[in-house]
Amino acid sequence: MNSEDEFYDAETGLESDDSLEVSFKDALVTEGSAKQENGVWKRRKTLPAEMISRNNFSVWSILKKCIGMELSKIAMPVVFNEPLSFLQRISEYMEHTHLIHKACSLSDSIERMQVVAAFAVSAVASQWERTGKPFNPLLGETYELTREDEGYRLISEQVSHHPPVSAFHVQSLKQEFEFHGSIYPKLKFWGKSVEAEPKGTMTLELLKHKEVYTWTNPMCCVHNIILGKLWIEQYGTVEIVNHSTRDKCVLNFKPCGMFGKELHKVEGHIQDKSKKKHKVIYGKWTECMYSVDPKVYDAFKKAEKKTGADSKKPKQERGCESEEADEMPEAQETVTVIPGSALLWRITPRPANSAQMYNFTSFAMTLNELEPDMERLLPPTDCRLRPDIRAMENGDTDLSSTEKERLEDKQRASRRERSEEEEEWSTRWFQLGANPHTGAEDWLYTGGYFDRNYTDCPNIY
Repeated sequence: MNSEDEFYDAETGLESDDSLEVSFKDALVTEGSAKQENGVWKRRKTLPAEMISRNNFSVWSILKKCIGMELSKIAMPVVFNEPLSFLQRISEYMEHTHLIHKACSLSDSIERMQVVAAFAVSAVASQWERTGKPFNPLLGETYELTREDEGYRLISEQVSHHPPVSAFHVQSLKQEFEFHGSIYPKLKFWGKSVEAEPKGTMTLELLKHKEVYTWTNPMCCVHNIILGKLWIEQYGTVEIVNHSTRDKCVLNFKPCGMFGKELHKVEGHIQDKSKKKHKVIYGKWTECMYSVDPKVYDAFKKAEKKTGADSKKPKQERGCESEEADEMPEAQETVTVIPGSALLWRITPRPANSAQMYNFTSFAMTLNELEPDMERLLPPTDCRLRPDIRAMENGDTDLSSTEKERLEDKQRASRRERSEEEEEWSTRWFQLGANPHTGAEDWLYTGGYFDRNYTDCPNIY
């Protein structure tokens, strides 16, 4: 197989689309279902089968020739996957949608910014202990998520295969906000760890306030790929900009350091256009986030230093490329709350069976579920209809592997056919353009998905 045929990893117009003529709610059965509760569909709380053991598989035989390389062309056995597509993984940004609703309800721009900052942190919280790789979306694959209880609907599409790019667009059902972006994840293997750089800009529009916020997500590193317990850290600077007021929030996702003292910590501040600091933001992306007045924060830190509580800071930080041991640091004390702080966000506890279910959150557990009669409403490109993911969810790795290989072969054959006929792939729901707020290249939703006309959708499965 030549490089052009290798299967890429996808680790990975703002028109109003007001048509909601048909919804999943309309399609639900009203009688005879064990999962009906007062006429409302009751989402599942577990997967059909427990997580597949990886104890008898070695990733080293696959990755040993890839040190320092980008992993965009490395096909991995399904045993290292989790039963979700990367498009479904993206939808987990919306687990804490209540924070967007909260921001919409606030009258002060600084208060809105601190809640938006909490949402940006919460959007990556589901990655904690999620060491399985999502399935690579096929070119043209889509995912729809309609949550009437949370007041939004999401559509995502795999818009590019070389390089892999996933685009998504979220609309408020009450026209309160829009949230959208496109993600091109770059993966590198450093011998004992895999580093993921999630290239792409997140854009949140609060329509009532005529405000637009943009940011990029932090770097992510999965340690002990070869040997030992897998663990995840996120690090880097995230800068959230309010393009309307020019307020800015700068968040520092801290690397764990030599002794693990900084593991999972996030600290930063909110400043206005004149660079005056209004709030300090702190916490852990795995737990919670708080805000406090900068003067109170500084006084607390000075007192802390006098008592020696902060005297053993690591003198060296390490990244994914470090040659030092990658043992996971012991968990430090939870977030120390500074008096006078306001709680912005707290993570939702995971279900008791999470460890047996790929460390999924309760939200993630529902993402691949086919509700009654849903299939007749979905386009044939929706992730829920992928046979390899469905087989893995049901615990059948052999069938999942066979179906994954079949889909990859089909995708390569389609690409060769287009090449021979000199045809270009045409995206269905997004088009390449410029982000109107940053000017950067972006994939923009063209509308029309929820009209439910899918006759020209490709047959990719």
